[in-house]
Amino acid sequence: MQVSHAGDILGSAHLAVEYLDSLIPPIPMQASVRSAWNHMLENYSRFQVATCGSVLLHELVYFAVCLPFFFSQFLPFMRKYKIQQDKPETWEKQWKCLKMLLLSHFFVQIPLICGAYHFTELFGIPYDWESMPRWPYLVVQCYSCAVMDDTWFYFTHRLLHHKRIYRHIHKVHHEFTAPFGMQAEYAHPLETVILGAGFLIGPMVFRSHLALLWIWLLFRLLETVDIHSGYDPPVNPMHIIPFYAGTQFHDFHHMNFEGNYSSCFTWWDKLFGTNVQYKDFQQRAAQQKTQ
Repeated sequence: MQVSHAGDILGSAHLAVEYLDSLIPPIPMQASVRSAWNHMLENYSRFQVATCGSVLLHELVYFAVCLPFFFSQFLPFMRKYKIQQDKPETWEKQWKCLKMLLLSHFFVQIPLICGAYHFTELFGIPYDWESMPRWPYLVVQCYSCAVMDDTWFYFTHRLLHHKRIYRHIHKVHHEFTAPFGMQAEYAHPLETVILGAGFLIGPMVFRSHLALLWIWLLFRLLETVDIHSGYDPPVNPMHIIPFYAGTQFHDFHHMNFEGNYSSCFTWWDKLFGTNVQYKDFQQRAAQQKTQ
């Protein structure tokens, strides 16, 4: 009787899940997206899709997201949203950043991204359309990837600030105390590897689909360029993300050097009290506005 009762409960739960799943609307233009995805798989090998697709996505998205923030310095109405008003962008710093960034992309980032195919093969990550999770599950998995990556980022980033390690690796990234979007991936090669390793944790856990790897890559690029942009306009789509740290949070880390070690969220800094200086800074800024 108990077994039968448990079976009835599980059966009802399964029916409820199926019913809720049937209410989920399809992704916009699903037929076109499916056709394009299948066309890609039919005309290119898995190696070409994973390798070239990941490299193109990274390069196109990164620089496309950097461009609006680059042009912001020339737009008068955006100047009031510049966080560190006393430290405007300079051509010298931006040119220096671009040169090192290109070297980093060609000799560090792209070679690492070229391992995407071997990563998907090692963990049995599917490519076919039929295996792709429904979009709400991809959204939840992507957010979970961000949570896991942020945990890795907090502790490794904080470790890189240790006085015996900092000047050898992380000092490169802190060369600019007033960050700008393009500077998001301006870092020592070892830092790129160490902090970037957190990106792989979520895909290794879920092993759901190549689409998750690409969606998560898209989100991570949007997030890292946003928090390094140096601008905090009132309308920002990234702010709809629950517990999102935002540009002000990370900009303070570059300005102050200590505290605010997380990248995407705020809870680890709250838990370990490494946001105390930031809270004091916010209180002083609020008092100055009221005076």
